Amino acid sequence: MSSESIAVDSNLTLVTLGRRGLLVVGGLPGAGKSTLIGGLPDTQGITVLDSDQVRTRLRAALPGRLPYPVYRPVVHATHWFRILRHALRAKGPVVVHEPATRGLTRVAFRVMAALTGREPHLLWVDSAPEEALRGQRQRGRVVRSRSFQRHVRRAQPIRCALLGGTPLPGWLSCRLVSRGEARHGMRLAVTG
Repeated sequence: MSSESIAVDSNLTLVTLGRRGLLVVGGLPGAGKSTLIGGLPDTQGITVLDSDQVRTRLRAALPGRLPYPVYRPVVHATHWFRILRHALRAKGPVVVHEPATRGLTRVAFRVMAALTGREPHLLWVDSAPEEALRGQRQRGRVVRSRSFQRHVRRAQPIRCALLGGTPLPGWLSCRLVSRGEARHGMRLAVTG
């Protein structure tokens, strides 16, 4: 019997996961994923993984004038390696910040969960493209226009399914939260 749940009250998103939970926080770039998970402690056995963690470390280690597109593939490969490593080794739940608009990405998470004995959950931060672009500008990093439009096109079916109450196949739970709800942050409780 699953004890996992995701609920939203007026102040914050409350997530309850088992120790083997794999929570993917998805949505358009700039939707508010970082804001939602920003207050989660990297304590109590909860592992929070964001590609910005890798990007920040690499930026500090590389020459300052090296543009991000040059080392972007290394950031993404390292991020996925860290996700797999923590999915295998972490004793508690793993929370991953990832747009997850690409179908293959969502399949990869479900396969990884199955291979590592984790329960896959999707928490989708819903945002209109215009809001997401404003969010990108506020954080000071704007995704290239063509790449962003691909995210928007790929996100539309997910958004429609979740708004319509249709579960996405292969996920133990799927929940949509608005950008406004994400602004209040998230609290995670671990069961079991």
